[in-house]
Amino acid sequence: MTRRIGAALAAPLLLLAGCTQADADEPDAGTNAGTDAATEAPAAPDGWLYQLSGYEDDALDAVAAAPQTTAVIDLARDGGDGYWTAAEIAALHDAGKTVYAYFSMGSIETYRPEYDAVTASDAGLVLNRWDDWPDEHFVRYWEPDWWDLVMQPRLDQAISAGFDGVYLDVPNAYEEIDLALVPGETRDTLARKMADLVIAADEYTAEYGADRPFAILPQNSPELVHQDGYLDAIDGIGIEELWFLNPDTPCDEDWCAENLDNTRAIHDAGKRILAVDYAADPANRDAACAHYAEEGFWGAVAGVDLDTVYEPCQ
Repeated sequence: MTRRIGAALAAPLLLLAGCTQADADEPDAGTNAGTDAATEAPAAPDGWLYQLSGYEDDALDAVAAAPQTTAVIDLARDGGDGYWTAAEIAALHDAGKTVYAYFSMGSIETYRPEYDAVTASDAGLVLNRWDDWPDEHFVRYWEPDWWDLVMQPRLDQAISAGFDGVYLDVPNAYEEIDLALVPGETRDTLARKMADLVIAADEYTAEYGADRPFAILPQNSPELVHQDGYLDAIDGIGIEELWFLNPDTPCDEDWCAENLDNTRAIHDAGKRILAVDYAADPANRDAACAHYAEEGFWGAVAGVDLDTVYEPCQ
């Protein structure tokens, strides 16, 4: 996986209770489609904009002017505590955009405002560093302190700013955590706990759906669809590199096909798919766009830095 940095009161109990491995049944597309306002009758597939940094003049004017009708932006303009305001998000709505707030649910970056509190937690939240990203560490995302210090405040911030939902990165932490640092855990138990975190986010934000849908969209790890309760909790997913690995390398590994199969299962359940591939070659751009159209996915072909507005698929 390639990743860029641009970068309810009962929820902790739920996280602690979800430590056992659930049945990994195949998702039933018929029973889960259209379970809430955010997933009913998805609009016809379109392009989407993914920009995590490089906002011109620290503003969203370029995003508002872009042709894409859906945008994913960082929760904060500077990756820190310069959070987008309700007026700024309202301006995107006035421009016809649906806009989701990006943040990580499985790791902590050193430049985030919560970093000091996370490192000081008695729960020992900080685990191994992500080798690909030296300013980032995986965390014990199942601990109540993680919910209290990071997840709930960020969800509250996204809601108060008027975002249409959250785009939750690093669910793949369950695969990357050094098991030697978490005795008694396995990849299966960590996957279950990641699914529980997503479910907790959905349950915490559900009360806001009465006024407007608030979507939960994890990025990557589509295999979590096999965890009990996960499909009902999400409104879609973001998925990177289904067809092209950065830079312009065809994705022909076995896991590429597995990701596509699981993404199709989520799509078949009526959920929105925000797919992004990183390619610069015009032929590869065209190929990725053709795949999105064929699959019925919302598509984007972008540069790896995600620091500018790019042209949508034609």
